[in-house]
Amino acid sequence: MNIDDIFLQRRKRWNSLLQIRKNPPEEMKECPVCHKKIEKALLRGNFGVCTECGYYFPLSPRRRLELVCDAGSFKELDGKLSTGNPLDFPEYEQKLAQNQMKTGQTEAIVTGVGSIQNHRVAIGIMDGRFFMGSMGTVVGEKVARLCEYAGKKKLPLVLFCASGGARMQEGLFSLMQMAKTGAAVERYRQNGGLFLSVLTNPTTGGVSASFANLGDIILAEPKALICFAGPRVIEQTIGQKLPEGFQRAEFLLEHGMIDRIVARSELKETLGTLIALHQPKKKDKNHE
Repeated sequence: MNIDDIFLQRRKRWNSLLQIRKNPPEEMKECPVCHKKIEKALLRGNFGVCTECGYYFPLSPRRRLELVCDAGSFKELDGKLSTGNPLDFPEYEQKLAQNQMKTGQTEAIVTGVGSIQNHRVAIGIMDGRFFMGSMGTVVGEKVARLCEYAGKKKLPLVLFCASGGARMQEGLFSLMQMAKTGAAVERYRQNGGLFLSVLTNPTTGGVSASFANLGDIILAEPKALICFAGPRVIEQTIGQKLPEGFQRAEFLLEHGMIDRIVARSELKETLGTLIALHQPKKKDKNHE
């Protein structure tokens, strides 16, 4: 190879690198169901839903808030609450720190106030990336505080649920949150509050057995897994084969356990409509 050929190859390589810098390849994400690789920008524009098979990718609380709340309306409550290690569970503090760094959240739920189609609401969104959205003492406390705040301010309550259940590292303290959150929801409802529960994939364990299924209206995303124990555990316990998909949102809708399945692209409009329908009517001063 002579010197001209060497310089020609280098020039081609340099031009190729310049082209890549000018037009960088889109970041891709693989669907865990159909294994199609999708551009992240396209996935984001499609509400985090696979364009090929319709799989619903999990969303962070921040992204969920962008999709359902009016722009700039959300203000976080109790954002600095973080759990300790009540049982001195080995390495629990380190795992908490890892989850906090990974998600940018202090705990597995974000709570606050915002507006949906100009209706003020108290809203909580669970983060399935943080310890699988498991409910420990702080998650239960934040849900209970949000219920109290919504009751005092006469606001509708919206909770997006995504959880693997109780957090085993907190043992009995975690299980106590089921009663605590259930009681908080009941007090809120007895005072005339409207509670809209949105079940996402997955909503399981102690969360599904407590506040998640206490909504006045229960919505779910398509194909969401909603259950207490998983199908394998149930089959091993009762020794029977269970119906296909019996813990999915579609099966539960058919059997009256939830009220409606709502596509992610329609959630904001659906929530806004439901809240508007349940707003107290304003008195007409002309007829007083």
